[in-house]
Amino acid sequence: MKVDLANLNAFVAVARAGGFREGARASGSSASALSEAVRRLEAQLGVRLLNRTTRSVVPTEAGEGLLQRLGPALTEVEAALDVVNGFRDKPTGSLRLNVPVSAARLVLPRIVPPFLAAYPDIRLEIITEDSFVDVIAAGCDAGIRYDERLEQDMIAVPIGPRVQRFATAASPAYLDRHGRPRHPRELLGHACLRSRFSSGVMTSWEFERNGDVLRVDPTGPLLVRAGGGTDLAIEAAIAGVGVIYLFEDWLRPYLDSGALEPVLEPWWPRFSGPFLYYPGRRLVPAPLRAFIDFIKES
Repeated sequence: MKVDLANLNAFVAVARAGGFREGARASGSSASALSEAVRRLEAQLGVRLLNRTTRSVVPTEAGEGLLQRLGPALTEVEAALDVVNGFRDKPTGSLRLNVPVSAARLVLPRIVPPFLAAYPDIRLEIITEDSFVDVIAAGCDAGIRYDERLEQDMIAVPIGPRVQRFATAASPAYLDRHGRPRHPRELLGHACLRSRFSSGVMTSWEFERNGDVLRVDPTGPLLVRAGGGTDLAIEAAIAGVGVIYLFEDWLRPYLDSGALEPVLEPWWPRFSGPFLYYPGRRLVPAPLRAFIDFIKES
């Protein structure tokens, strides 16, 4: 039986994304085109591959079996095409990166513009995600994460600054009213602006000095979603609502302008910078290889 490869790709895009609209965004197609392609495939095979409801689209038992076998096969097809692509003077194609908001804000602005200028035939898509996801299942070529969050069987390449710090800060007006903490434990008596990840986790504020590591869980009047709500928390800190704890690089413009004042700077902890990571069990697509080589040379 001869089956159109485009119809198979449409089915995989929808099944992996969990919906026609989501699959359209991931594949760069339209929802109606994907729906028609899947309909043609089901008609040709004579079996329903997807159960469709108003709220979700999930593979049937037959669809799940087909998806499990198709995924590796289509990956090999893409890799084979990328081998041909490698013979071009300039790589072409799409590159999808899954990155935390912090990397999109602090790391990529120095990399993306010159990369796209060097490779005008590459279409780069950045998907911001602060929860830990399987980049391959999410339809991405690679991701950016910090070392403690890397998946197994992944190749990691340093990207961006190799050492970063978390910083604590507040507005001068707030500190004039409530005092300047001299020890991290004093933050328990201050109004602190916290953030929570989409997973529900709210991490402790960590401090370090002369090898002494201390974690505190202060409370305060504002809780925001990590990443998406960060700018709101910064504005609240500038307005004098409370103390904020965030990447130093994110706060640096406000520290330099005087809008925020450093708090407990001798205790600011250092940590290693982020990594670009990608699966090492298959050929690297040409756009991703170009990106890897670019950041290595930067």
